[in-house]
Amino acid sequence: MSHGRGFALSGAAVHSAIYYAHPRAEVARLAKAGAVRRIATGYYALVPQHRLGDHTWSPDLAAALGIGQADYGVDPVALMGLSAARIHGAIPRALATAVVAVPKQRPPLHTDRGKIVFVTRAVAALDVERTSTELGEGWLTTIEQTILDLAHRPTLGGITQQDAHEAIRALAGRADWSLTRQLAADNHHPAALRVALEIAGQVPGA
Repeated sequence: MSHGRGFALSGAAVHSAIYYAHPRAEVARLAKAGAVRRIATGYYALVPQHRLGDHTWSPDLAAALGIGQADYGVDPVALMGLSAARIHGAIPRALATAVVAVPKQRPPLHTDRGKIVFVTRAVAALDVERTSTELGEGWLTTIEQTILDLAHRPTLGGITQQDAHEAIRALAGRADWSLTRQLAADNHHPAALRVALEIAGQVPGA
């Protein structure tokens, strides 16, 4: 069992990945030893090597990416919306909710650190880039895609519309607006583009 970097496991995956006959007892033993940390009911994170033995460590809400991957694999899952904006540096404070794109509809999951909201989206149709968290690597929507997502559903995940608009303004100076326009056309979101352009102070069609 590698401990180079932690990753999330569902209760079923603990059995299949570690090959224990009695996974509940083994998970309890690993948790007591500080090798795994419970994230939510049925989900555990392998503690990163540099945090082994630190019983105060727990993953932040970027664990949403690992939970999605535990259930669906790497490629169909991506952090999006406010979670992507947070990683891109547009939301400075810690958040109590994470938003992750997954291929199937499912209810929110309450974790030890906050709530994870799952959004049914085809990640292959989104503009994404690689990101790295304490629980491993995965997909994150690009600045341009994140701007459009925030403009389209500004209160998704429980933030206010004002917070979403501030995040768009924070991202605007680093965005490729030609790409943003193309993404809006490809995804049939002209209204989101108009909102984003107005918030960012961009000239439509420029």
